Amino acid sequence: MTKSSKRIVEAYLVACARLGDEAAREHLVERYQRRFLRHAYRLLGDAEQARDAVQDAWVEIVRGLPKLKDEQAFAAWAFRIVSRRCARRVAAQQRNRKVLGFASMAPDPVDRGARDCEMAADSAPLRAALLGLSSEHRATIALFYLEEMTVAEVAVALDIPVGTVKSRLMHARRKLRAALEGECYGQV
Repeated sequence: MTKSSKRIVEAYLVACARLGDEAAREHLVERYQRRFLRHAYRLLGDAEQARDAVQDAWVEIVRGLPKLKDEQAFAAWAFRIVSRRCARRVAAQQRNRKVLGFASMAPDPVDRGARDCEMAADSAPLRAALLGLSSEHRATIALFYLEEMTVAEVAVALDIPVGTVKSRLMHARRKLRAALEGECYGQV
């Protein structure tokens, strides 16, 4: 199936789901659940938090579907909702740490028991290099390359300007190249 035919099928599913078709909604969940989980995991670094954020996001997505005017914008719109849910969880965690006086205790960025939620990279060096990126760079790279979104769609999904997406992609590529070549970032 070509990329354009996939988008046509997706637009049809979104249109049907907007009209209340439960089967179409289930198909959308099947198509996006794993992608949303991977995205949330990249942002949160914790499998359980990622699952909770995605579950909350699905509630918001289903409720908001009737208001979505452009079926073609579904992916970027839905990824944006997932990103916002993750951002809310990060903000809540930060507030809780401050309240509890544990601001210096950061969560382990690699939840070893949750590799099933992390993206399936082809090699260990690539996985390690990706994990070495900040969550912002990891999310941008993943949406652009793995989810095959355009720069504009990534900007909508992450709620950032197009220029910021381009900048993050450039810096992330540079860091990945340096890591995969065995160099320290910034050396020539």
